[in-house]
Amino acid sequence: MDALTPGNLTGSQREELMQQVKHQMAIANAQELLTRITEKCFKKCISKPGTSLDTSEQKCIAMCMDRYMDSFNLISKTYGERIQRERNRL
Repeated sequence: MDALTPGNLTGSQREELMQQVKHQMAIANAQELLTRITEKCFKKCISKPGTSLDTSEQKCIAMCMDRYMDSFNLISKTYGERIQRERNRL
């Protein structure tokens, strides 16, 4: 039995493999985003960790996460548009 290498795959097998890789990359990117949001917003909003969050900490975290996601989405959109422009030039 031959090993599955890119050269031995059919077109549909290659496409399926690419989709699996893209899916795994999307999961890894989402995990990284969540980790960064958690670290940055915790550092910004929680000065004295305890057993619960007070109202101001809850509001701070919610606003921090919203701003971070808005920024992330804007950067992603802009990056995607730039890639598309570069592809159109070729």
